Amino acid sequence: MKLIKPIFVSAFATLILSSCNSALAPMVTTNPANIDKTPLKTTPLKEEDLKRWSHLDLVKDTIPGMSVDRAYAELLKGKKGTKVIVSVIDSGVDIDHEDLKGKIWINKKEIAGNKKDDDNNGFVDDVNGWNFLGESTDENLELTRIVKKGPSDPNYTVAKAELDAKLAEMMQYKPQMDMIAKADKEIKTHLKKETYTIDDLKKIVTTDAALNQNKMIMLSVATQIGPNFQEDMKGQIDYVYDQINYNLNVNFDGRKIVGDNPDDINDKKYGNGNVKGPISGDIEHGTHVSGIIAQVRGNGKGGDGVAPINVEIMAIRAVPNGDEYDKDIALAIRYAVDNGAKVINGSFGKDYSPHKDWVFEAIKYAESKDVLIVHAAGNDGKNIDVEPNFPTDEVNNVEFATNFISIGAIGKEYGVNMVADFSNFGSSNVDIYAPGKEIYATVPNNKYKYEQGTSMASPNAAGVAAMIRSYYPNLTAPQVKKILMDSGTPLSSLEVVLGEKKEKRPFSNASKSGRFVNAYNALLMAEQLSKK
Repeated sequence: MKLIKPIFVSAFATLILSSCNSALAPMVTTNPANIDKTPLKTTPLKEEDLKRWSHLDLVKDTIPGMSVDRAYAELLKGKKGTKVIVSVIDSGVDIDHEDLKGKIWINKKEIAGNKKDDDNNGFVDDVNGWNFLGESTDENLELTRIVKKGPSDPNYTVAKAELDAKLAEMMQYKPQMDMIAKADKEIKTHLKKETYTIDDLKKIVTTDAALNQNKMIMLSVATQIGPNFQEDMKGQIDYVYDQINYNLNVNFDGRKIVGDNPDDINDKKYGNGNVKGPISGDIEHGTHVSGIIAQVRGNGKGGDGVAPINVEIMAIRAVPNGDEYDKDIALAIRYAVDNGAKVINGSFGKDYSPHKDWVFEAIKYAESKDVLIVHAAGNDGKNIDVEPNFPTDEVNNVEFATNFISIGAIGKEYGVNMVADFSNFGSSNVDIYAPGKEIYATVPNNKYKYEQGTSMASPNAAGVAAMIRSYYPNLTAPQVKKILMDSGTPLSSLEVVLGEKKEKRPFSNASKSGRFVNAYNALLMAEQLSKK
């Protein structure tokens, strides 16, 4: 699973070392020419607005949100929609979270805990979804699995070179991570508490040279990262260690515990009904994604969900700490389709896909059953028209399905840096953008957190898709995709910086639609199209 990669690992280490196309007329909330002249937001957002900036409006608030608030206030008041099941194929979901209660899909044909397949769908005790990973948590990257297969694999040479380069990079970071982890441990011991602040560090007065060095190290870390430095620092350390120990380690086998053959699509009797998985911390990603879609609006507990009123989240655990298997994704899509999902969110992706045909066939199956797949474009800051990110909906530059939409990420600041620097882009293979930076939503154990990535942009778009499918159920999956793209907010004259190479191009050419998702416009267009 490629979540948002640590965006300051390199700077972090350096700092420590130095211190030590539409038939329908587009409906926009204002004239595009006026949107392009919108003044930049110069004052910081209040905390209550930052937690839900993706729901704000560009014209009213000068924030490139999806106009969700306006849609609820002006278009949906008094309206009753139909139930829509949104499948979240991810790392797992904390189905007991206080802000997701009542929003989790329940398979009413299944009797929990009786170890029987009551509804004869092939899955025993799948009460809230299915866990295709069983007790497994950590995994190789796909390039590591390719190298393990040896030179007979057609991608071996390229994958081996990439593996060696990545491993060398991580080994370069490891001494700094070791030093930071040791310093953090010593500071905790000295202060006799697990959580400490910058002020706590500044108050340490000592003649102990080692303790003073640890203090300076942690002050440098805290200054670089900010108030939440301990949590973010742990994320960076875990990332480097996980890459070395699991993701890039050819001697590690994370699949053995699952008990299946991942290269046999017909070997289907594996996994279990525990969608929370064996370790609660590993479901943070899937829980956050679910909250973006379905957490309760206006209850003051966390952020606001895009489409919580008529949505149920079907949890499918298929994305480990590492790259997902094509087999799991293909079967997860089919499970979601067969059990009633009308929207599938996929916040995962990878560079190699040995059994991509299995996933392509599953996407086509979803298309035949009128299910929309909303997928994160990826966090490598690359042009995926040139360098692919799997899964995709095209073969040899020809789109083979009409129900798959790829989502890039934008941030809250309108202007040249609006597209997130980590977001993949492409005028052909990214369909549209949605908010994906500083998104506040549910994480396990009744907590909430800001996270970022196209992983967050995708459920924002999926939430709008669910709104359309709820209030206009006669519209098909391809129509919903077209509405999302054609009704998005256009920025015809804005030039943006894209990717790691800081490429400049018009926002109108950064994706196929040249727009970012707008819920208000989408519902207006859905109303029009529904009547036709």
